Amino acid sequence: MYKIRVILDSKEDVIRTISVNNNFNLEELHTTIAAAFGFNGQEMASFYRTDQEWNQGEEIPLFNMSEFGDAISMKTCTLNETLEAVNDKLIYVYDFLNLWTFYVDVVEINNEVLEASTIILSVGEIPETAPEKEFVAERLSDEGFDDDDDLLDNDLFDSLDDYDFENY
Repeated sequence: MYKIRVILDSKEDVIRTISVNNNFNLEELHTTIAAAFGFNGQEMASFYRTDQEWNQGEEIPLFNMSEFGDAISMKTCTLNETLEAVNDKLIYVYDFLNLWTFYVDVVEINNEVLEASTIILSVGEIPETAPEKEFVAERLSDEGFDDDDDLLDNDLFDSLDDYDFENY
């Protein structure tokens, strides 16, 4: 049995701790998480591998997105292969139009077999709308760019005057 804590990325505390069988694949985990937060599970979703600092890594999509052959998908990834140890983590994004984002963290692993998945702990209520996402890029250094003219080297395009584009 896996005991998994799932935390909504929001200002308010919205947490569910669920227990699921060891033989679950990520598609079954997706369905369980969606239900635990009151979603129908019908929207597109992905898990993302992550390190201990929650840096987003490889995507594990709901469906095989490869044009040829078998690619990674939730159905092909089992819990015991993807989340091998306590404190292993994933990022879960549900509904790509609203970007409900969750942090998934393994709290406990044991050999107990469950009849059904259960919600062990429920804290907070899911908001009416998905929390706003703020996409912030690192600011690049301004060195070497004193004004806008430096961005465009006019000499670069002077040689184009030598071509006769009328014949093309």
